[in-house]
Amino acid sequence: MERFPEFVANHLFLFSLLLSILMLLVWNFYGDMLSGVKLLLPDDVTRLINREDAQVIDIRSQKEFESGHIIDAIHINAAELGNQLEKLKKYKDKGVIFCCASGTVSIKEARKLMNEGFEKVYCLKGGILSWQNANLPLTKGAK
Repeated sequence: MERFPEFVANHLFLFSLLLSILMLLVWNFYGDMLSGVKLLLPDDVTRLINREDAQVIDIRSQKEFESGHIIDAIHINAAELGNQLEKLKKYKDKGVIFCCASGTVSIKEARKLMNEGFEKVYCLKGGILSWQNANLPLTKGAK
């Protein structure tokens, strides 16, 4: 252990790379919790929809939405979310569940909604891909 500082000094680049990788791993595991948005598995989403009448907001592109979306989901393009806040206010008490293709974009958009005063904001963890992997139904067409 007494030679550790010498090792670090001799291999500063490698040690810096190791620290960077460790920080990224920690962020990958705990970053979702730090975002403030509750991530839900597909089973939890179905319970929330059925028991609390939560509304699913699909923020993928129109083409992706039409190729398959969760039943009764509302399509709002992520770029238009700021203009659609009035439309979403009626779901403020019931809860809003965001979903995207893989679950990464929806977290960012959900944070924006939380900044507007929404408290019951959730995200589908893993996005539509996790919904499909759970063998849950999708419906096709525009709504």
